[in-house]
Amino acid sequence: MSKFVPKEVYLRGILLHYFIQKKSAAEAHRILVQTYGDNALSDTTCRDWFRRFKSNDFELEDKERSGAPKQFPDKELEQLLDEDTSQTLSELGKILQVDESTVSKRLKGLGMIQKQGHWMPYELKPRTTASTAEKKRFFASHRIVTGDEKWIHYDNPKRLLLSKVISTISGK
Repeated sequence: MSKFVPKEVYLRGILLHYFIQKKSAAEAHRILVQTYGDNALSDTTCRDWFRRFKSNDFELEDKERSGAPKQFPDKELEQLLDEDTSQTLSELGKILQVDESTVSKRLKGLGMIQKQGHWMPYELKPRTTASTAEKKRFFASHRIVTGDEKWIHYDNPKRLLLSKVISTISGK
């Protein structure tokens, strides 16, 4: 049987419910521990959230901190790569307004690698493999040379000697 593990935002919603019911932070913490055991928020965290609720801040999501890096969705990065796969880490970082290392970690998380100056998925997607196979077939057909003539390179040493003799005679 699976055990339910609540997310932090879910537990914060429960804390807000207890705050509205005029329960104390300690009482709310006790109820959370009885219900969720080790998955409950700590007593200090409960007190911090009750302090936020008392200051009329009812937002349950974490606020962006000054030291935390800016978050950007992976879709933004994928769109930039769809536009131009040859962009460098520094170019992508400037566009997304984050550090190069952040972009590098995100690209690694997306399974992207750089080959010959282009970002591509480590494991090719079906549409990519289909277009690659189509291109290979197209270029392979141009390499096949057909015709009814056969060219043979023939080295005739007598003719070479004759051409040297003629050039010396005509030079005199």
